[in-house]
Amino acid sequence: MAVAVGKNVCPHCGSRLQKWRVPSGATWNTEFFLVCFSDQCPYYRNGWTWMKAQFNQHASYRYVLNPTTGVGSMIPVWSDDATRELIVEAGDG
Repeated sequence: MAVAVGKNVCPHCGSRLQKWRVPSGATWNTEFFLVCFSDQCPYYRNGWTWMKAQFNQHASYRYVLNPTTGVGSMIPVWSDDATRELIVEAGDG
């Protein structure tokens, strides 16, 4: 699936987004997302504090782009390694 130039980088840190298989059983209407897996991304790093303050949860989130719709969003994660097993295209992350 082709992604428009400039749409394959995280708007929060500039890292290249990685192709990530949407888990089976998820309600998203696409097979793949593009996800920022940079552990240095401020969106991800600040998410730990925000989730603890807002919901008293040890969790964060990573930036995700739906290449079908072009809409950016987030996926929740509970550790640095969470959901990495679904990466289908390795990158800079």
